[in-house]
Amino acid sequence: MSKMIERVIVSTDSAEIADIAVKYGAEVPFMRPSEFAQDDSGDFEWLKHLIDYLEKKESTSAKYLVHLRPTTPFRKVKIVENGIKYISENPNATSLRSVSTLSNPVQKLFKMEGPYLVGFFDNDLRPEYYNLPRQTFPQTYIPNGYVDIVKTSTIKKGLIHGDKMLGFITELVPDIDNESDFNNATKVMSEKRFDPLMEFIKEHYD
Repeated sequence: MSKMIERVIVSTDSAEIADIAVKYGAEVPFMRPSEFAQDDSGDFEWLKHLIDYLEKKESTSAKYLVHLRPTTPFRKVKIVENGIKYISENPNATSLRSVSTLSNPVQKLFKMEGPYLVGFFDNDLRPEYYNLPRQTFPQTYIPNGYVDIVKTSTIKKGLIHGDKMLGFITELVPDIDNESDFNNATKVMSEKRFDPLMEFIKEHYD
């Protein structure tokens, strides 16, 4: 764990996950309310619940919340720390979000209307703008879940990231959302393509 992170708090409505989190050194000071733990629940509700809990129950608050999604386990501590340093050096930023570059710009994507492909950008008046060279458009970035850092003050305004969201470019690492993703992540670990994680687990928990 990074020395730049004071506490590791897991928000969950699962007793099993809570027990595992505590076993590996995290805090679970409360159980997440079920209404914030549905399949379609967003991040804002549980982040606000965490902030309210800390202020009301512990009379404490944090300037920054470093959001490390459990579905993106292949992280390097140094990169997370670089993200913390980056936002701390940019006091006007309302948040930080890690992203990876995409080979094609978003203008090259389509949606389906019936059986037909249609571009997303109806306001682009250039004929068949999606056939223009990719260099015509700005570089596109996709959030990758490596690390998000939000400010308590931003959450209190009813937002997660705000209007000054720092883009923190990192490598694209496996994101586990389904069984196929899990199998791919298992393969990555078995091939020892992410030695720092394996070494940490063996050192602390074998």
